Parts: sequence; C-alpha cells; structure tokens
Amino acid sequence: MNQIYPKALVEITDTLCRLPGIGRRTAQRLALSLLEWSPEELRRFGEQLSVLLTKVVFCEVCGNLSDHSTCWICEAPERDRTAVCVVEHASQIAVIEACRSYNGVYHVLGGRLVPLEGKGPEDLRLEELSARLAGGTVHELILATSPDVEGEATAHYIASEFARPGLTISRIAAGVPVGADLSYADSATMAMAMGGRRPLEGGGRL
Repeated sequence: MNQIYPKALVEITDTLCRLPGIGRRTAQRLALSLLEWSPEELRRFGEQLSVLLTKVVFCEVCGNLSDHSTCWICEAPERDRTAVCVVEHASQIAVIEACRSYNGVYHVLGGRLVPLEGKGPEDLRLEELSARLAGGTVHELILATSPDVEGEATAHYIASEFARPGLTISRIAAGVPVGADLSYADSATMAMAMGGRRPLEGGGRL
C-alpha cells in the first residue's frame, strides 16, 4: 500500500481502519471512493467531522446521545418513567428502540465491569442511577447489559447493589445469544429478549 498509493491516501486508509468492522481492503476502497467526491462534498464532510464532538453531547438525565442537554426520549411525555432500562452504551438504545416493544426510559452506564482492565463500579454511571432511583418513581429496573461474562457480572452487581422493596429488577432473557454483543442484535431478536425478561435474585419479582 505504501509503495503504490500517495501518502495522503495511505493516511486516510489507516484512519478508516480504526473504525469497527472496517478491514484494510474496505478502508482502501472507501479512501479511493473519496477521490471521486467533489471538492464541495469533501469540504462539507470535513466540517461535519470537525464539529462532531461539539454537536453531539450526552443527555444529562440518561447519558444517551443527543444534540442538546436532554435527549428526545427523556423529553417525550408519553414515555413510561416508572421503567428504566439499563444499557452499557448509548448505541444500544437504538437496538432496543427498533424492536418497538419498550416504552420506558433508559440509563447508560458508559461501559461495564471489567476487572482485568481495571474497570470497576466507580467507572460506571452508578451514582447517577442511584440518584434517579432515589425519587421512588421507578418501579422496574431492566438490566439490558450484553449476555457475556462481563455483562452478566455487571447485571448481577447492579441487582445486588440496588435491590430494595417496591423495585423489580429484571434481566433480558430469551432471544439474545450468550456471549453476543447486544449492539449487533436485530429488532426481532431484541423484541423477544425484552418480552422474555426475567427477575434477578435479590431484585424483586415481575
């Protein structure tokens, strides 16, 4: 690659390779396709990238991606605020929304427990979750962390940490394969998982 293409094209290819799911061949094709864009299209694309971190912010309530202080879900009056679905990353909210079987609100942890990488409870948005539960208006906490080792450990930690009378803590069940990344689940699978959620030990009953 370095001997065939100009340096600028190689650098763009290297950058595109850092995106999830993009291998070097795909990155190379994408970089080459950019050469076919007009100068105006490239300029506009560059401007969009340059302001990405200032135009996209995290919702102050739930941690979802938003273009202002609160996201559209937290602002929607028809959402059921007695149910809070806990996810690892904001990108997973779109997966659950696509199944159209959940009308509650969300809470983004910002990751999960990974002791081997030094990521513990203090690195997650658990204090914010505790503050939301303190009001007493939440009746069900749905733990939708990914069904792998770290996701299960995170779910059980939250279930034990926040168990209290009057609060049902459930876990998404059938539909999502064990060891899978929730980000790649399709809407039909997600609908089955949400419909078949189960209570966790110490977290109340459904």
